[in-house]
Amino acid sequence: MLRNVMIGMVLAATLVVSGCASVSMGSKEEDMALKQFSAPPDSMAGVYVYRDSFIGKALKKTVSLDGEVIGETANGVYFYKVVPPGEHVISTESEFSDNALSFVADADRNYFVRQYIKMGVFVGGAGLEMVDEEQGMTAVRECCRLAASQ
Repeated sequence: MLRNVMIGMVLAATLVVSGCASVSMGSKEEDMALKQFSAPPDSMAGVYVYRDSFIGKALKKTVSLDGEVIGETANGVYFYKVVPPGEHVISTESEFSDNALSFVADADRNYFVRQYIKMGVFVGGAGLEMVDEEQGMTAVRECCRLAASQ
């Protein structure tokens, strides 16, 4: 009995401290280019969505932009999308219903959205927050790699 508890604790600890979770990744070249934070092309806006939560590292959470799924996040990965100027909604699955963040994008500007994991009743939920450019660039640079969009 005690042996099974110890094995379970070791497995749980391994999941908590593991690096990048298993989600499809973009190329290293694209990752390096996006971490230069160049202005978006053709009077568009750029949106970086990243996750850097220590809590819930093993959880994957779906993220959508304007109603279209862009992929599943895992700790230490990010997505990048180019969007037209105007109103947009980013949403993420949570325990009982999606959480959403609305924002208005200006042309020729990058935006940074942090997804975080929060404690839930049955499973961890997820939330979203807009962060300033300096905080966002620092966090994205520290991310393992670009996640491949669906």
